[in-house]
Amino acid sequence: MDTAERLIESAQELLWERGYVGTSPKAIQERAGAGQGSMYHHFRGKPDLAVTAMRRSAEQLRALAERQFADGGTALDKASGYLLRERDAVRGCRVGRMAMDPDVLDSDDLRAPVRETFAWLCERLAGIVADGIASGELRPDLDPVDTGAALAAVVQGGYVLARAADSQEPFDRAVRGATALLAAARVTGPSA
Repeated sequence: MDTAERLIESAQELLWERGYVGTSPKAIQERAGAGQGSMYHHFRGKPDLAVTAMRRSAEQLRALAERQFADGGTALDKASGYLLRERDAVRGCRVGRMAMDPDVLDSDDLRAPVRETFAWLCERLAGIVADGIASGELRPDLDPVDTGAALAAVVQGGYVLARAADSQEPFDRAVRGATALLAAARVTGPSA
């Protein structure tokens, strides 16, 4: 693995563990086994490396979600599969963690990967719900955009609950509850 790759991966891990404010260039360099000159040869500075690392984390999360959605059958299967996927909730979300960092929120460049990822996720979940409505699987009175946003918010809120309690259980309860609510929106009789 080349130096730039090691720097990106080290930044990804440290940003997840410590957030942007708590991640120093020195810590990234130490974890990557790279010198200061190497870091500044490949990146303009910490913000440039952080954006690159955050974009990489966002791409990886999107790819994982897309694989899960592709494995599902019905809209309910896809949404439930996403909600119930095994996660280390106490560790939190690589992307969502950045939304809590004041330096990230103050920078359009740093905030962009977070904003884009959540916009993509909400849109993708809304599309799954819309497909479920169109197929007659889910009730037509569900608003796909609102429901997609709610499903994304349950996962992110579940991470917050799990981190606050230092326990996986609050996250698991939240996603089980959302799955039950979504299942309650399943059409049980002939569609109108």
